Amino acid sequence: MNSNPTASNTEMKDQIKSSFQLDIYLLLAVIGLLMVGLVMVTSSSMVVALHDYGNSFHFIIRQVIFAFIAVGCAIGMLSVDTDKWYKMGPIWLIGGILLLIMVLIPGIGHVVNGSRRWIDLGPIAIQVSELVKLCAVMYVASYLVRHGDVARNTFFGVIKPIGVLGIIGVLLLMEPDFGATVVVFTTALGMMFMAGVRLRWFYILIILAVGAAVMLVLFSPYRLARLTGFLHPWNNQFDTGYQLTQSLIAFGRGGWFGVGLGGSIQKLFYLPEAYTDFVLAVIAEELGFVGVLCVLGLFVVVGWRGLVIARQAHYRNQAFDAFVAYGITFWLGMQVMVNIGVNIGLLPTKGLTLPFISYGGSSLVVDCMVIGILLRIDMQNKLASMGAVLDKIPGRKIRVAI
Repeated sequence: MNSNPTASNTEMKDQIKSSFQLDIYLLLAVIGLLMVGLVMVTSSSMVVALHDYGNSFHFIIRQVIFAFIAVGCAIGMLSVDTDKWYKMGPIWLIGGILLLIMVLIPGIGHVVNGSRRWIDLGPIAIQVSELVKLCAVMYVASYLVRHGDVARNTFFGVIKPIGVLGIIGVLLLMEPDFGATVVVFTTALGMMFMAGVRLRWFYILIILAVGAAVMLVLFSPYRLARLTGFLHPWNNQFDTGYQLTQSLIAFGRGGWFGVGLGGSIQKLFYLPEAYTDFVLAVIAEELGFVGVLCVLGLFVVVGWRGLVIARQAHYRNQAFDAFVAYGITFWLGMQVMVNIGVNIGLLPTKGLTLPFISYGGSSLVVDCMVIGILLRIDMQNKLASMGAVLDKIPGRKIRVAI
């Protein structure tokens, strides 16, 4: 029996009040990354924009427009109950495959730098692989809820979704987009691990994945060239190793505190893709090692809060919410690690953007959409907790609709 009803009521009021608050740490971290992104896209793209378009602010104007659209999409995702996404399980898979087929059709798919990854929609172009990542996460989460016992206890239950995702992987490789393929499969394996799939199935899948990757490299001359250039960039610094050596020079020039915002030399037509895939190198040059650590700290907060939200959903037996939250967190974390690895020479070039920071409308919009989904799951977790608190009040039988 509670000897202090006033304290108990105060605790209940605090829990109810917190139920209507968004995850402030996640929200502030994402806002911080968006602000850093806008500043660094401005700094890294002005000279190129002036040369190519006659307007120094060409890219940042577009990025600001993308940011407003992205925030609107995040708010839209925040307003949708995740049960609706769960019911669309197979539709996510079909939608992703159809998008990948469409982008491969000449006249619909748009080729940039030798890769057919975009669908033109008037003044904007959609990078299909970004939407496909979301489709894959939703499909795998839905599959693990519907067939979780089979996936945990039989190899067929594991290989079935991997085989289905293999169709997506083949279509992605036809663009080609090897980086997105890696992210999709790594994320799916991470979700299966959190679902309790037996480790011995993972050993088999890892062996198969490594074998497939080796075959892809050996039978694809441009991938082999990327690999050899990545292993010995200074031996081919004006050929296959050019982009990496320029990135490493940027990191070296930055030192601890950087040369100052706007002071990068590498962005002056030395470092290709300075405002997209290699924006981290410009951050390192202008803001130094300390600036890079601050950016990484913001990503760590996003990953931490994503895992916390997933765990809370797991505790309240909302498997779909938990798997989606885990999938989003693994996806963003994997993409950040790959982008950093490419920038500092630990991984060969993959063509993956730095979430929330690199220039690009598709990646920015989809990144904000998945943050909206995470915030929705967090809201549902808190509303469920509030319902449990209200049920403890004597004489009241209140259920909170989520």
